[in-house]
Amino acid sequence: MSVKHCHPAAERNKEPILQTLRNYIADSKNGVLLEISSGSGQHVTHIAPNFPKITFQPSEIEDSSLKSIAVYAAECPTKNIKPPVFIDVRTPISQWLNGTLEKASLDYMLNINMIHISEWICTEGLFRSCGELLKPSGYLFTYGPYANDDVIVPESNVEFDESLRMRNKSWGLRDIARQLQPLALKYNIVLIKTHDLPANNKLLVWQKQ
Repeated sequence: MSVKHCHPAAERNKEPILQTLRNYIADSKNGVLLEISSGSGQHVTHIAPNFPKITFQPSEIEDSSLKSIAVYAAECPTKNIKPPVFIDVRTPISQWLNGTLEKASLDYMLNINMIHISEWICTEGLFRSCGELLKPSGYLFTYGPYANDDVIVPESNVEFDESLRMRNKSWGLRDIARQLQPLALKYNIVLIKTHDLPANNKLLVWQKQ
């Protein structure tokens, strides 16, 4: 039986995400992108062939997801996806990739559909690591549903938020203005653009100062 996972939502949103990233990822020069919480691997293997000069490093915490990503990555025609690695975003970066990641060494970081379905300490770890690992002017891209200024729209996202909190009280839609931007500023990261994407999700573009 194949270890490849295939999530319908990822199939639907991978192209809109790619088209938005085209505005920020420059393939005229070599670069490195670290994806935190790569899930099945569907996103990275859809995005990577469009930026053959960028090296993509997927990561996950779940063993079954790591196996799925590995299969997808091996099928990438441009061969610019590294084998997936285990990363627990809650831990210091000194524990990532056996301590081989250098500070200010990454051009891009990508995080899709993690912030709302993980405990807050994971979001803290994401922004802290971006503050350490991104080069000056480097980008962090986060995708998912969000609240903003204590408002969640539309009603389907309100219901989704309630269902998440019923499943795990530490989950839920995070507030861009009241939670994420103040956290990001602690690590010299600012929100520079919000893109509205299909299915009531957003792609937020953050930049290291």
